[in-house]
Amino acid sequence: MIDSNPSFSESVADECATELSQLLEAADDASAAGPPVEWIVLARYGQVPQVARFGGTGPVPARDVEIVVSTERGTEVAVVLQPLTVRGSLADAAQQLTGHMLRLLTAADRELVQQRRQADDQSFSAWLQRAENWKLQLQIVDLEHTLDDRLILYVLNDRGPETTRLALLAAAAGFGVIHVQPVSAEGIVPEKSGGGCGDCGCSTH
Repeated sequence: MIDSNPSFSESVADECATELSQLLEAADDASAAGPPVEWIVLARYGQVPQVARFGGTGPVPARDVEIVVSTERGTEVAVVLQPLTVRGSLADAAQQLTGHMLRLLTAADRELVQQRRQADDQSFSAWLQRAENWKLQLQIVDLEHTLDDRLILYVLNDRGPETTRLALLAAAAGFGVIHVQPVSAEGIVPEKSGGGCGDCGCSTH
């Protein structure tokens, strides 16, 4: 029999809503905490290189070792530059990471990188033509695919409406979500805030 007491139904609904909210908050907290970190290294990644901090567990990779890391752009290859000594709390320093080391670079990873690079070289002229057809006020200078097949377009431009427009037009044309990375003569145009190596409580050995 269906309960006709509205106050009872409302009470049950409120309890369910509260429990669901608590579960979602717990999931958010667990996601924000990220994977465990035992060490932090400085590493270089990207076709247009940038340097950032990555955390990991187990043996610390040495200088020049190629690793696979997570970034906001996807799964990428990085080269270790220097293990970092953390001043203060490792947990606090881990909050400033760009990403985490997933594994050492494998032979399969290296072969995939070569295949993707060849495909990117072949598609570069087509992207130049698209930018011209779309009358974008920017210049595409390079592109690459991450290991998990996300497209990054490097453009000679500041962050602004034109970079957003490129991403939207590319998605509308069926290319899916792409990452538009502005660059300048000095290199990567940084975000206003991010995981680059700044005042993070780390220092090189």
